[in-house]
Amino acid sequence: MNDGVTIDFKVHVTTGQFGSRVLHAGERATPPDVPAGRVPRISKLMALAIRFEDLVRSGEMSDFADIAELGQVTRARVSQIVNLLNLAPDIQEAILFMPRVAGEREAVSERELRAVAADADWGRQREAWLRVSSPCPAPAPVSSVCRARLGVGRPSCRGTR
Repeated sequence: MNDGVTIDFKVHVTTGQFGSRVLHAGERATPPDVPAGRVPRISKLMALAIRFEDLVRSGEMSDFADIAELGQVTRARVSQIVNLLNLAPDIQEAILFMPRVAGEREAVSERELRAVAADADWGRQREAWLRVSSPCPAPAPVSSVCRARLGVGRPSCRGTR
C-alpha cells in the first residue's frame, strides 16, 4: 500500500534518562561560541556574595551561618565572601565584568581585594582598586652588577604592591 508519498524531515538523537535514546524533530542546535579563557575566580566569588545576600534577604536562609553549614565551609569563609559586598558599587560591577582569564595568573587576587574591601571609605577603596587592578609596571632595567651590589634578584611585581 505504498502511494509513492515521501515525507522528508530532519531528526536528531540525544541521550535521555538512564542512557535511553530520544528522537527529536529538526536539526541539532549548534552550540554557541564560547569565548576563550575562563571566568576569573574573583568574579565568581562576587556573584556568590550577591547570591548569598539574596538568599538571606528573601528568607530562604535564616542567616549566613546556615549557608556555611549547607555549603560545608566555615563561617569565616562565608564572611570573607560576603565582605566583598562592602566594596563600592562601581568596583563590584568592574569585578563582575572582568575579562576572561587565558593563563593561570589572574589580574586581581582575592587576598588583595579583601584588603580593599576592609576600608569603609569608598573613595579610598577606589584608589586602592586602581592600584590593585592596574597592570604590573615593567621593572626598570637594572644591571647585573647593580643587582649583585644590592643583593637582590630580579624585581617582581608582587612585592611592589
